[in-house]
Amino acid sequence: MQLTRRNVLGLTAGAAAFAVAGARVTPAFASAEATEKSIMEFTGGATAGEGKITLTAPEIAENGNTVPVSVNVDSAMEGDDLVESIIIFADGNPSPAVATFHFTEMSGEALATTRMRLAKTQNVIAVAKMKDGSFFMDKKQVKVTIGGCGG
Repeated sequence: MQLTRRNVLGLTAGAAAFAVAGARVTPAFASAEATEKSIMEFTGGATAGEGKITLTAPEIAENGNTVPVSVNVDSAMEGDDLVESIIIFADGNPSPAVATFHFTEMSGEALATTRMRLAKTQNVIAVAKMKDGSFFMDKKQVKVTIGGCGG
């Protein structure tokens, strides 16, 4: 491609317009209401109880790029005490649902560990779905000192 004065002026104008428009764009974060809606969709409107599930996350994350999170459910993993799935939410991320883990009786125990990216200080929520249709929830607030998503 041969650059002419007209091409250079057009590219410069386009870059300037992009820079001005891009400077006004702010990252979209989920709201607490969106997270509650996602939890209600997962539970089918049922209220999640407390206990049985333990969410482990750091109180302060020095780097929001890799925040370690683990979840454990006290379960016999058989019959109605079987954990079918666990979902983890972060109420300040653009999409609140971060990870879903599915279990069977062959899993042995309902334990999962992962790392997630958190852009800012926010609540991390874990909800476990049991085979008998009950749900359990645990919540921790994680303070992020360095924004993992550019914040």
